[in-house]
Amino acid sequence: MSGDHFAMPFSIPSRRAALSLLGASMVAGLTACTAAEGAESPTPSPTDTAAPEAAASATPTPTPTATKRLRRTFIPDFQLPPIVGGLAPVITKIPTKHPIVFLTIDDGNIKTPESVKLMAEYDYPASLFLTRDTIADNPAFFNAFKAQGSLVENHTVTHNINMVRQWGYQQQVNDMVGMQEYALQHYGRRPTLFRPPGGAYSNVMRQAVADAGMKAIVTWEAKANAGKMDYQVGNSLRPGDIVLMHFRAEFAADLGAFRAAQLAAGLEVVLLEDFLGVA
Repeated sequence: MSGDHFAMPFSIPSRRAALSLLGASMVAGLTACTAAEGAESPTPSPTDTAAPEAAASATPTPTPTATKRLRRTFIPDFQLPPIVGGLAPVITKIPTKHPIVFLTIDDGNIKTPESVKLMAEYDYPASLFLTRDTIADNPAFFNAFKAQGSLVENHTVTHNINMVRQWGYQQQVNDMVGMQEYALQHYGRRPTLFRPPGGAYSNVMRQAVADAGMKAIVTWEAKANAGKMDYQVGNSLRPGDIVLMHFRAEFAADLGAFRAAQLAAGLEVVLLEDFLGVA
């Protein structure tokens, strides 16, 4: 043969032999791929199945902790009227366009862990209008509510529901100042709001409130009482309503009634003092 060509070391296979060889190589390739996929995703053995469980048990599940929900921030669209002519203003309802409601709780006669638990569970801030003679047996009880964001306000020393008719200016102001000093001593803050026992007030009382160092008399138009809601206006809670409750044996039922009404009305519970700027 000439130098332009080289000798073949083996003979060229026939077409049938070539196809046969190609088919065999494809089968081998597919078998190898199948084996490789099976190696990547093996059927877990009992030992393999136990391993993730062991790893999970090595890291204990965190215990859930109670956290305060994020409160919406409302820019006040109402300004507390000033003291004019020596008379404190009277607030019965807050005129506002915000979807808010204010919870106030009076007296302090009945003190139960359940009331603390429920207020924490619902994360309600409240204005606590406390009477010295009803809380004197355990004033520290109300520190739990203070820690939750509530504030203590003035509901007199003696809770004389006839003080408007029976007492003159000096006796009224003495009763108020006594509670002012008691609240400062036990809760570290002088109250800025006053609630008259029974709700009645007069101009003499308005003067006494101002002279005792408070900014306003606070009454109400809705209350939770005997496990249901009572309304002076309408038949549901409205934006800006100030709701009255008491520390009584039926606290849980009253708070439940308030909560149902609050949720049905789509209102947010905010602290009255914060909205009025007197916290």
